[in-house]
Amino acid sequence: MIADVSLEDATLIQRSRRDPAVFAALFDRHAAALHRYVTRRLGDSLADDVVAETFLAAFKRRDRYDVSHPDARPWLYGIAANVIGKHRRTETRFYFALARTGVDEVAESYADRVEARVSASAAQRDLAGALAVLSPEDREVLLLIAWADLSYEEVALALGIPIGTVRSRLHRARRKTRAALGGVDPSAVVTDEEETERG
Repeated sequence: MIADVSLEDATLIQRSRRDPAVFAALFDRHAAALHRYVTRRLGDSLADDVVAETFLAAFKRRDRYDVSHPDARPWLYGIAANVIGKHRRTETRFYFALARTGVDEVAESYADRVEARVSASAAQRDLAGALAVLSPEDREVLLLIAWADLSYEEVALALGIPIGTVRSRLHRARRKTRAALGGVDPSAVVTDEEETERG
């Protein structure tokens, strides 16, 4: 059975229970975005393994997926969060190294070069330092919203926590990252290159 690309994730998962090959369509749909997210969190060297482990776990748990949720992204990012949790030390070391050197090896080695240019180097180092000292729970919520582009509701679903907890963790994480950047909103940083384009 070939999966129709217009089908919702929940339908694909449900069909994959009878025909496991259909699950490949879910991988094709979400693996690249999940890989970018994991790469930003742990670096390129672990991303392939984490994404593979995430989809393997998802495949094994597909019988328990709640098909009332048409979009599987929160479920997949929740599984990825658990796998990333096994690598917390690596993630923290990665952010501390970025804060020290200002060199984002992920952005340089992966397709995020354009996005890396948007952030000024000093702000990027300060932000990496702030991310390194956030609690794992606060960092998880902040990055699922900022980098995975999940809504508050989707983060709550992904992590299995109440939406109020998402809001409080996000508020705390934003407050700490703003403080680390001297009160500057990191999304408002303009590079010299952008300034030149505007002028």
